[in-house]
Amino acid sequence: MKIEHDFTPYDYGNAPFWHPERKELRFRPLKALHHFRELIKDKEDTEQVFHIFEALPRRDYREEAKAFVESDKGQQLMDSEAYLPDLLDDHERLRTFPEGSLAHAYCDFMEKEGLSAAGLVEEYDRFEKRKLGDQIEWYSNRQRDTHDLLHVLTGYGRDALGEQCVLAFTYGQSPAFAHLFIAYAGAYNMKKTVKTDAPVFKAVNQARRQGHLCPRITDGAIMDLLAMPLEEAREKLNITPPTQYHEAHHRFHAEGIDPYDLLAEAA
Repeated sequence: MKIEHDFTPYDYGNAPFWHPERKELRFRPLKALHHFRELIKDKEDTEQVFHIFEALPRRDYREEAKAFVESDKGQQLMDSEAYLPDLLDDHERLRTFPEGSLAHAYCDFMEKEGLSAAGLVEEYDRFEKRKLGDQIEWYSNRQRDTHDLLHVLTGYGRDALGEQCVLAFTYGQSPAFAHLFIAYAGAYNMKKTVKTDAPVFKAVNQARRQGHLCPRITDGAIMDLLAMPLEEAREKLNITPPTQYHEAHHRFHAEGIDPYDLLAEAA
C-alpha cells in the first residue's frame, strides 16, 4: 500500500523523522564480503560501497540522527541546506567566493577529476531507487554528498589508498563498521596484491585518528565552510597534513608503482 505524505523531496522540515515504509537494516557480514570482492575488481564501482553499508548498519545511527535533526542546528540546516548536491554543483556561485577558499579548491578538484555531486547521487539512485523523503534520509545524504569535499579537506587523492583513507577518516567522524571494513580490508588487499614497503596501514590509521579529532563536518554549515580559506578551514577542523599517505606515495614512486593504477599493475 502506498503511503501518502504532504512534503516535497526538499521539504524535510515537514517530513516525518522515520517514514513508516522504512525498514530496519540487518547486520549481514557475508553479504558485505561479497560486495567488497566485487568492489576490489573495480574501485570505481561505487554501487558496491552502498551495498556494503546496507549490509553493515550502524546500531546507534537512528538515535544519533534523531538527536541532530531535532536540534536547533539541525532544523536550521534542514532549511538552509536542504539538498547539498544543488549547492555543491553550482560552481558559478562557488567561484564567487574568495580566491584560496575551500570553495575554489573544491571546484578545482571536481573539475579536474570530472566529478559532480549529482553524479554520486546517480550512482546511489541505481542502488536505491525509492525515495522516502524522511528526515533521516536528509541526514544520511549529507554524509554521501560531502564525500568528495573530504578529499579536498584532508588532502587524500582518488587513488585506491586515498579512498581507503577517506573512509577511515569518515569512520572517525561517524563510526559505522562499513567504513572501517572497507578501509582495512582494502589496505590488506593492497599489501597482499602489491609488493611494496609503503606504509599503507599507517596511512589508514592516521586517517582514522584525524577523523576522530575533527569535529563532525556534516553537523556544520557546509556553505560557511566553503567560504573559508582552505588552510583556515583545515585548522578549524584540526586537519593536519596526511604525512603517512604522502610517504606511501613516495615509496610507491620509488618502487616504480603508479599509486593511481597499482592494482592494475599488479594484475
